[in-house]
Amino acid sequence: MALNIKPIADRVVVEAAPAEEKTASGIYIPDTAKEKPQRGTVVAVGDGKKDEPLTVKVGDEVLYGKYSGTEITYDGKEYLIMRESDIYAVL
Repeated sequence: MALNIKPIADRVVVEAAPAEEKTASGIYIPDTAKEKPQRGTVVAVGDGKKDEPLTVKVGDEVLYGKYSGTEITYDGKEYLIMRESDIYAVL
């Protein structure tokens, strides 16, 4: 999974998990009603700040805020660039 994006400072690039296609009871969710996932995989990390090294690494599965990050498209795939502080937990 080589990504040619190098985030700056304390930023990370996250590939969001796919949105749920159907509910637990088996009802299919239309595209207009799907919620944005709040979970993803870190695919690139910056170098951190001078006195604050990053604690997440490439490959970590993370939980982040609903409105965290900036959406970008690179080579036809959707990614989020966010600060490490927007990440709530590593799974």
